[in-house]
Amino acid sequence: MVWNIERTKRLLLDAAVAEFCERGLAGARIDRIAANAGVNKERIYQYFGKKDQLFAIAVSREVAELTDAVHLEGEGPQAVIDYAERLFDHTCKTPTLARLLLWEGLELGNPVAEPERRASMRVKIADIRRAVPGLTEDLARELLLTILSLCYSWQALSTIDGLAKDNPAPGGSRQRQRRAAIGRFVAGALVGVS
Repeated sequence: MVWNIERTKRLLLDAAVAEFCERGLAGARIDRIAANAGVNKERIYQYFGKKDQLFAIAVSREVAELTDAVHLEGEGPQAVIDYAERLFDHTCKTPTLARLLLWEGLELGNPVAEPERRASMRVKIADIRRAVPGLTEDLARELLLTILSLCYSWQALSTIDGLAKDNPAPGGSRQRQRRAAIGRFVAGALVGVS
């Protein structure tokens, strides 16, 4: 039988992402990841190295998938608003990166896969400035950080929403309200900038 290395790596990485999302880096167990992937745990060490290296690879994969799925298109403030709203939609549909980043912040305090992620942030800042040339680099960076915080926090701090509203709208309705609010906040940040 021919061993499909790429398939095995994908199975292990999928299982690792699920495990890290649920339990964080410290709580994740290599045995569980291997069992959930249906693969011998020695393959994890062979293909990915130690658990912290596997975590970094998992985060890198999720960042790359987000970058492929959601990017800023068009020009003007509306392009940035649309980007923020689509990013929110993506984090609602695929909350894994938000959860991984929460665990990263809680457990590590420093970013994994820093060079690639820093380069990705620079591209996003440049995209925002290209869409809205009147923004300085500092303002574009702060706007991007605000957008990311608004979108990721919905997944990481979901209980706060229920505390802020006495009777929050159910599920999808509340999600649409939050999406619109994010769009309004971004629009407000761009008032008077062209």
